[in-house]
Amino acid sequence: MYTFVSNCKVNMALQTGLKTHGHTDKVTLSTLIIALGIIYGDIGTSPLYTFKAIIGSSHVNEMLVYGGVSCVFWTLVMVTSVKYVWIALQADNQGEGGIFSLYSLIRRYGLKIAVPTMIGASALLADGMITPAITITSAIEGLDKINGFQNIRVVPIVITVISAIFFMQRFGTQRVGKAFGPIMVIWFSVLMVLGINQIIQYPEVIKALNPYYALNLLINTPHGFWVLGAVFLCTTGAEALYSDLGHCGKSNIRITWMFVKISLVINYLGQAAWLMSQNGRTLDNKNPIFEIMPSWFLLPGIILATFAAIVASQALISGSFTLINEAINLNFWVRSAVKQPTETKGQIYIPSVNTLLWIGCILMILYFQDSSSMEAAYGLAITITMLMTTYLLFFFLIFKLRWPKWQVHSFILVLLIIEVSFLIANGIKIHDGGYITIGAGGIFFCFMYINYYGRKYNNRYTHFVDLGKYAQKITELSKDTDIPKFATHIIYLTKADRYDQVEAKIIKSIFDRKPKRADVYWFFHINRTNNPYTLDYEVRELVDDTIIKIVLNIGFRIKPKTELYFEKIIDDMIANKELKVHLKNRGTTKYNPDIDYKFIILDKFLSVENEFSLKEGLILKTYFFIKNFGQKDIDAFGLDKNDVVVEYAPLIYQPVKSIPLVRHQK
Repeated sequence: MYTFVSNCKVNMALQTGLKTHGHTDKVTLSTLIIALGIIYGDIGTSPLYTFKAIIGSSHVNEMLVYGGVSCVFWTLVMVTSVKYVWIALQADNQGEGGIFSLYSLIRRYGLKIAVPTMIGASALLADGMITPAITITSAIEGLDKINGFQNIRVVPIVITVISAIFFMQRFGTQRVGKAFGPIMVIWFSVLMVLGINQIIQYPEVIKALNPYYALNLLINTPHGFWVLGAVFLCTTGAEALYSDLGHCGKSNIRITWMFVKISLVINYLGQAAWLMSQNGRTLDNKNPIFEIMPSWFLLPGIILATFAAIVASQALISGSFTLINEAINLNFWVRSAVKQPTETKGQIYIPSVNTLLWIGCILMILYFQDSSSMEAAYGLAITITMLMTTYLLFFFLIFKLRWPKWQVHSFILVLLIIEVSFLIANGIKIHDGGYITIGAGGIFFCFMYINYYGRKYNNRYTHFVDLGKYAQKITELSKDTDIPKFATHIIYLTKADRYDQVEAKIIKSIFDRKPKRADVYWFFHINRTNNPYTLDYEVRELVDDTIIKIVLNIGFRIKPKTELYFEKIIDDMIANKELKVHLKNRGTTKYNPDIDYKFIILDKFLSVENEFSLKEGLILKTYFFIKNFGQKDIDAFGLDKNDVVVEYAPLIYQPVKSIPLVRHQK
């Protein structure tokens, strides 16, 4: 009774003038400078606090200094260079990186990888709260070295700077971002010069690069193992090398990392050389990074360090926006308003996340008061994220790169030994502030877990029916002039990915009570692809000019604009002479050139006619509660409220089996 026409697949991004993702791995001086500004803010500011944390309140001695700098060097080699720059950058999802991109690549291969992904993403969000706090605080604390600034109150200054950073997010960072690259070029050059100046005075420090000194510190020194908690701070920001793959390209990251790594290692060696001149003493709140600066350079150096810290903060904030946007599109996060403050593709702003991170940063600063107190919480967050990335890389190496299993197991085992050691060393400090990371990350994890599994429970009890069985009845309704016309075009958003199916509740919506008569019935399915910037559609006409199924293939980093897509699809079909009866002149009538259509959204609510187990009831009730605070479907799908009708359908998850209701006998 109905026919299928050939599949029509059109690249909408090109035809509508939207810019597709122009990922390129082209290497120029400009792209290298941009990469320095985008990626290395976090790891580039680690010299502000790493060696200060390694020494702590201990007396400076050769074993601690040499062992510390040796641990730093080999951590940068094994974790940053090998794991991220060499391996993780190969997990290229159409030019995009990060934990959710990695998850998208391997989710059909890995068993139970959703929960590790949530844990890693949650820890990364917690890191987004503490990175601005610790980096900017570390930089501002350098003012204590300058005469006249010894008694300055650091906390109000830090809060002011951080608040300004978060306030500027709503306007976009395109102009400010152009300065990030040159700032970081200057910063890394200064780190290198400062380090060389100290190494010249104490060249023997270079021998500390020998791994013997690292092993000697960890094995033979009392409590030496716990120094790893501070050592790990040197590789904070390594995750950004992979997360920002889409912004800079693999080649740009690998080339710039050589310059960055050399600068960092030289500076750490320079700090170690200065520390050797303090042999037998304690730091007494001194920070080696500022001690190796000439007195005349202190104020410019602190200002430069503050700008570098701002770059690091901006990178984490922007990364958090991208992370949440991907989480929304992969159903890990409740729908939230996503804005694009500039014309730059990929630069987004999420007001709710911005406010959440700002509040978190301020609370961190008010609670800890100084950078030294933040170190335990900081290291723990990064370690958890890296462990989860390692777990996901296991599946990527086996199923995507197809490494021999013995190589994969050997490589992952080495990484796990290193990262679990860091986790234990950081975990011992949980009472010193690590519980803040556990608390913040735990809240984010619960939020993701409830949203992810709440949607799965919700979708599990969605009943699909064969649209073909109702094609004749819908066609008859379309031609029944006794029924008032609801709209010329009715568009239902459906979760059915098969072209011949829709939800049973959609059929009920069409025929129940007051039947909805229309000339054309459209059924739109939005398919989130594993590719980040896919934007195309497929057309199936089940009944010529009456029943049409559209599948929109949209990448997980694109915010849908369904109404604009619908109008474009109609224009395409008219141009291709696929819609002949009702839209010869595009308009519905000669009096109005505009299309007469209505989108119908069927929203679920949790019916009282349910019996739940403890877990299911808690997840579903919390899910529907949280959903009330999220972005509505109208905004999430890019629809105009004037063109939408919202209907509500009950979710019957587990019907009540018996009702103990009896009639009272008189």
